[in-house]
Amino acid sequence: MLKGKKIVLGITGSIAAYKSCLIIRQLIKAGAEVQVVITPSGKEFITPITLSALTSKPVVSEFFSQRDGTWHSHVSLGLWADAMLIAPATASTIGKMAHGVADNMLITTYLSMKAPVFVAPAMDLDMYAHPSTQHNLEILKSYGNHIIEPGTGFLASHLEGKGRMEEPEQIVKVLDAYFDEADGSGDLTGKRIMITAGPTYEKIDPVRFIGNYSSGKMGFALAEEIARRGGAVELVLGPVSLSTANLHPRIHVTQVESAGEMYEACVRLFPESDGGILCAAVADFTPEQRADEKIKRKGDDLVVRLKPTRDIAAAMGQLKSDSQVLVGFALETNDEEVNAERKLEKKNLDFIVLNSLRDEGAGFRTDTNKITIIRRDRTSVPFPLKSKADVAVDIVDELVSQLSSK
Repeated sequence: MLKGKKIVLGITGSIAAYKSCLIIRQLIKAGAEVQVVITPSGKEFITPITLSALTSKPVVSEFFSQRDGTWHSHVSLGLWADAMLIAPATASTIGKMAHGVADNMLITTYLSMKAPVFVAPAMDLDMYAHPSTQHNLEILKSYGNHIIEPGTGFLASHLEGKGRMEEPEQIVKVLDAYFDEADGSGDLTGKRIMITAGPTYEKIDPVRFIGNYSSGKMGFALAEEIARRGGAVELVLGPVSLSTANLHPRIHVTQVESAGEMYEACVRLFPESDGGILCAAVADFTPEQRADEKIKRKGDDLVVRLKPTRDIAAAMGQLKSDSQVLVGFALETNDEEVNAERKLEKKNLDFIVLNSLRDEGAGFRTDTNKITIIRRDRTSVPFPLKSKADVAVDIVDELVSQLSSK
């Protein structure tokens, strides 16, 4: 919820300063107003003209703007802002912030700031891992500052894989999540939704498996949309190539591989959730026996006997309470609505999302989808081909509507 928020963006002398342009663009796109305060060394990496063009505001750098007595009030900026974000924040600036060394406009603005402060460190790993830097970060945390650790996608404290500044998209998501939680205005605020996503792999031997083409993109889009609306997400994720590093901070990921592992995770998480969206492409069968060693070529054929996996949708339908909403997916190739309605009834779902492999642009490994939502009363709502992000909005709209009627 960044719309209408006033953000002071502090920029310091780091090679990552060019990424501040991307941060500004995303903040403004989200409806925020941005005022840049830059250190003298920051201007060596990016020009105030560029920053002013992006924000439509003069960039603040020096205490005095002219030689006629006109000056910039750091106190006024501290009162004006809803948040201050320092990105990139060098080791030098972090040290000055920790110890109150007010020798430039950025630090004096920080010391006058009445709003929450977010800090995105940017430096090489050795500097970041140095005890003095870590000590200074701990001091900033003790003052109530929010440290957006590099390379994590979360507010964290571990050092592995750190160094470069967190990506602009994730930095903006952290601010958005903070204001979402503070405002409490999202239509899923206070709700917890479990989502399954991706494929499952059923091992034949240590190097071979039975799987499918699911990419997990639809599940990721649903998780992001729910988190954007204030909800907490338990994402039960099969093996996908998509990175989880930049997911919204309110999305908690439980990674699994097989249908059995996904079943166990769902049984554990669903009872504590307000609803569930079963988006994963779960294998219906798994090998009866799994070889401990790689199977060698012998003879002209190989017979692999399969047994049914545990039915996650049916199990969740049995566990579902009257206050919960359970959503299923049906990917069909023929008799689409008949098969989807049968699954809706059999699994005790509240509504089902139907898509057909006969529709171009729908199904696995695409960035688009074409769906029909079918409810318990057999009413159906078809939607045109859309991006999966836009499809997620339609599905979550229906989820919100049904949760509100419980």
